[in-house]
Amino acid sequence: MIHPDILAGRPPRSAAEGAPVVLRDGSAVLIRQVRGTDAPLLADGFARLSPQSRRLRFLGPKTALSAAELRYFTEVDHHDHEAIGALSAADGRGVGIARYIRDAEDPQAAEIAVTVVDDWHGRGLATELLRRLSDRARQAGIHRFTALAAAENVAVAGLARKLGASLAGRGPGTAEYEVALVPPEYSLDWWFDCVDGPAQPVRDGQTDNKTRRAA
Repeated sequence: MIHPDILAGRPPRSAAEGAPVVLRDGSAVLIRQVRGTDAPLLADGFARLSPQSRRLRFLGPKTALSAAELRYFTEVDHHDHEAIGALSAADGRGVGIARYIRDAEDPQAAEIAVTVVDDWHGRGLATELLRRLSDRARQAGIHRFTALAAAENVAVAGLARKLGASLAGRGPGTAEYEVALVPPEYSLDWWFDCVDGPAQPVRDGQTDNKTRRAA
């Protein structure tokens, strides 16, 4: 079923909950684990992706998420399947999501995917989501991430190079990367700080105007 807010052309209403974070351009987001009730947020975010972003994320044309897909992407167990989402602090709409799914044949490995709506590209949101996802993965006993991406996805290829990821294989139009989560001194957190600089948490008592910096 399509959420009535989406049918009416309105963004879905969401309780603005999550850890407040200021991104490198001064944008403020709320980051939290995805919940089973987040299907409307996910559908709204998907609707705001460009056709190119959808194609790169799903490795082919994609016009909509089915009800079954929305359930699968939101009803996660937070251990073998984790998803971390970001909401705009300004309007509560979903702006990005990162997830891992543990490899059933290799429990110490998990495949990851990250999606950020187009108008939030270039702000460091994907980096922050991956930082937090890597923390959760280590807590769950995962030692390395793999990622399958379109071979033409230069953003993923560039990030993989910066993170020291290795090219694990190639398929028809795809490339697979692998990056270790341990040892801690060479973890994703260490690499993210080197590449992007850490995002800044919002301190208690800060107002929206105080937490935003000029881009």
